[in-house]
This record gives sequence, C-alpha cells and structure tokens, in this order.
Amino acid sequence: MDSAPAIVCLVAVDLPDGPRLCSVQLAPPADLEAALQAARLQIGEGGIDWQSGCVGIWGQVRPRSTILADGDRIELYRPLALDPRQRRRQRARAATRVRTPATGKLNSPARSPDDC
Repeated sequence: MDSAPAIVCLVAVDLPDGPRLCSVQLAPPADLEAALQAARLQIGEGGIDWQSGCVGIWGQVRPRSTILADGDRIELYRPLALDPRQRRRQRARAATRVRTPATGKLNSPARSPDDC
C-alpha cells in the first residue's frame, strides 16, 4: 500500500523587518496548527505570536483546526499598531492644518457651532 503524498504549503509570516516565506511538507491530513509548528522550526521565534496570532489561508481567516490542501498559502497575521481608519483620520487632519502661502494662517476645517 502506497503512502499518501505529502502536502506542500507556503507559510507567510509578517515579521517586524518584513515578510518571510517558507515552504513546509506535511503528512496528510494536516491542519493549520501543524503547518505553523513546522514553519516555527524554520523561521524561529523572532517576536512572532505563534500561539494566538490570527491565521488564514489565501487571505481568508480560518480556525487553526482547518485541514490543509496541497498548495495552500498559510498566513500568520500580526496585530495592527493602529486601526487603518484612525490612521487615515490622522493623516487627513494633518493635511488640513497646513499654512496657506497667501496669508500664512492655518487652513483648518470649518467649525460648527457644536464644536464650541
């Protein structure tokens, strides 16, 4: 009886100094947790939250018990330092508070009576 062919997956991890990819071979049936353990041996700790970090396959968040298929791309996400909506608001606020060349005054957004 032939043994089942190995499952080969690509694991992508977002490290503070940039993304890192590694290929792992697993015996079927393999789940996300097994792939992460194999990747952890190759990549090392490196400030990565291997235990509770959010994981996904091809950009879709999945539970760690998800069974893998050959060719899956597994992604371990790191938490965002700042919510993207808040970052956008901060950039917009900073952009509107620029001195106009003609008057030298701050160009701030109009104030409503409720702001006072």
